[in-house]
Amino acid sequence: MCGILAIIGKGKDGELVRELSKRMSHRGPDESDIHVTENGHILSHERLSIIDLHSGKKPIQGSKTAYMVHNGEIYNHQELRDGILKEHTFRTKSDSEVIVHLYEEFGYDFCNMLDGDWAFVVVDGNDFIAGRDPMGVKPLYYGLDERGRIYFSSEMKPIADQCKTFSTFPPGHYYTQKTGFVKYYKPEYENHLKADQELDLDLIRKTLTEATRKRLMSDVPIGVLLSGGLDSSLTSAIASRLLAESGKKLHSFSIGLNADAPDAKAARQVADFLGTEHHEIYFTVDQGITILDKLIWHLETYDVTSIRASTPMYFLSKAITDLGVKVVLSGEGADEIFGGYLYFRNAPSAEEFQKETIERVQKLFTADLLRADKSTMAHGLEARVPFLDKEFLDLAIRIKADEKMPKTYDGKEKYILRKAFDTPNDPYLPDEILWRQKEQFSDGVGYSWIDELIEYCSSQVTDEQLEGATKEFLYNAPTTKEAYLYRSIFNKHFPQVSAAQTVRKWIPKWQENQDPSGRANAAHVKADAAIAKKANAV
Repeated sequence: MCGILAIIGKGKDGELVRELSKRMSHRGPDESDIHVTENGHILSHERLSIIDLHSGKKPIQGSKTAYMVHNGEIYNHQELRDGILKEHTFRTKSDSEVIVHLYEEFGYDFCNMLDGDWAFVVVDGNDFIAGRDPMGVKPLYYGLDERGRIYFSSEMKPIADQCKTFSTFPPGHYYTQKTGFVKYYKPEYENHLKADQELDLDLIRKTLTEATRKRLMSDVPIGVLLSGGLDSSLTSAIASRLLAESGKKLHSFSIGLNADAPDAKAARQVADFLGTEHHEIYFTVDQGITILDKLIWHLETYDVTSIRASTPMYFLSKAITDLGVKVVLSGEGADEIFGGYLYFRNAPSAEEFQKETIERVQKLFTADLLRADKSTMAHGLEARVPFLDKEFLDLAIRIKADEKMPKTYDGKEKYILRKAFDTPNDPYLPDEILWRQKEQFSDGVGYSWIDELIEYCSSQVTDEQLEGATKEFLYNAPTTKEAYLYRSIFNKHFPQVSAAQTVRKWIPKWQENQDPSGRANAAHVKADAAIAKKANAV
């Protein structure tokens, strides 16, 4: 896991590029390197050492003239080394190096051979290719400056004031100057009519287990983010079993406003059941409010739900890295795949349900994946997401929609995922956790977090400011005082229109209350119909 910056084109000062790259040094606190090619192109890298701690520095040179920078993990790198790349000479043991050799062997057509989460740039003379993983687990931006130079960067910070225009690099694509953007990832599930697979609970369990096993690849300690919700608890249960095979114990981490927060209590129960080395972290509402400015600078978004949920994740990530852990597993993706958000109960038909799950999965890179990456990498912590494994996605999304809809099971969301791990003779989790209702992370840390945050934002924004929002913000204007405050902070750091256009608001569907909190849905066991009223308070 790292931060990469590449500039294609001559004339950029190398020392300036080094300074630009340092704007995201938090992504790679272990090492910083830069390479200027014979043609004047520049590759820079901020490294977080996970695989091959000693010889894996980047940029990595291929067998001849190609150089590469990479952010992420390639889980099948050893298989590639031993197979289709066995004739190549490798300079390092890094998983990253397979990328430059695949380019040397196959030209542009190799992204589908990679199994992992990644963003990379390969430069070979005046030729180059940039690519991003299928789901956008790893962030990547691209831009163009006034002299026509092309920029690629893990975050907006290094390029926002250098480029006249910039945007988010689309997941599942690669880019070359000869081809433009090419969509290499074309899964069958993108066609909602292909949701035709019969339910196989054993296969769900087996495939998710293998997806988790891959993500335990590391030369440094691994932990798990444990909220006590279904998704993180299942990830913890699987990882705990797999690590036990080699005599290792899993470290689990939870956060809340106090020990009585819904997630803290549930996480404690899971940790006791699994026997993990458990760590509880607490934060206060005042602490959360204090770091809003810095947090939004890290996140590069003004999306309300992303900021609400990233605040506890930011504090938790710092505590984890302070304990010497560099990699954690996280549960992102399950709610999108299986229709786990409470608003999915209101889907008007199986077809609409299926369409919504696909769209949510495709847009994860604008919300939960952005949050998971940037709030952890703010402290040099890598988050891995087993639910977004390609093989698991191919299986789970194509299961018949009727089998996934909550209304099929008396309103119980993610029923088939729960049932796949409901093994009484060898239980993965306590029943009360396995069947616990969906609790969104920003709610589960303590209900007063969102309530008091909304109140604070309302005290900072006047009625007149909110009324004038459409004139002040010509693109995607905020409609609540909370959203207005976040947008104002974002604009202070990223005033460019291009920056605002990278953000997509997360809004629940099929419910009258448009606040993203899970408690805004009437189905929540502690539904709070007043949340939206508070959010719009003047």
